[in-house]
Amino acid sequence: MRFSLRCQLAAAAVLLALSVPALAAEKLVVGAYPSNPPWEAKNEKGEFEGFEVDLAKAIGEKLGRPVEFQDLGFQALFAATSSGRIDMAISSISITNERLKSQSFTQGYYDSDLALVSAAGSKLKSIDEVKGQSLGAISSSVGEAWIKENTAKYGIGAYKGYNTQQDLMLDTRNERVAGAIGDIAGFQFAFLKMPGMKVVARIPTGDQFAIMMRKGSPLLEPVNEAISALKKDGTMAKLHKKWLGTDPEAGASVVTVKPVPSAP
Repeated sequence: MRFSLRCQLAAAAVLLALSVPALAAEKLVVGAYPSNPPWEAKNEKGEFEGFEVDLAKAIGEKLGRPVEFQDLGFQALFAATSSGRIDMAISSISITNERLKSQSFTQGYYDSDLALVSAAGSKLKSIDEVKGQSLGAISSSVGEAWIKENTAKYGIGAYKGYNTQQDLMLDTRNERVAGAIGDIAGFQFAFLKMPGMKVVARIPTGDQFAIMMRKGSPLLEPVNEAISALKKDGTMAKLHKKWLGTDPEAGASVVTVKPVPSAP
């Protein structure tokens, strides 16, 4: 009798387990750098919000998985995905050939140009005027890569890396560095709360933001499919309007399904 009851309970447990999708029981752990509005930031309650935060939540809904955000520095995101500490990373991360050697990326969902910004009273009027000047950027960002790649071309005097967007912008506004290089959308959004700055020049890059994961992650395909679905159903266009204030252009990555990038 005891054996029969035990068998029945075991069978019931198996049936219950089979009735619940495996992915639904697991959290989707997302790493994010919290000082990166409008992409990621923390509100007065200490909760994450922003374009990519809403995107991650929408992906979680598509996959039937609750989303948990981890507060990480931008540089720490790369080690966190590689080690498996997080399932995926967001924070306006551009797809680059160098990064594709050690990480996996979903399709791009935002076409990002860089910008040179400075204090409003700065004499800088073009990118050609940075010769001998000091420039700053977020450490390990595409802005930093651009400065290093173009130091000789433009005669950039010195480079200073920053851990936070706020520190970068404060130093730029106070002219402790002549200018800063970074994502133009992030700068323009920040100007709303930190006046006294200007965009000196827009720098076309062809870069696209995407979600970064551990190399060979089994989540790459389902997450990428979720992004495709969000582009097709209009969710991505709504996020663009909500967080960037404008409708996306026709053919932009935010509304156009793209292939998953592969390492060169």
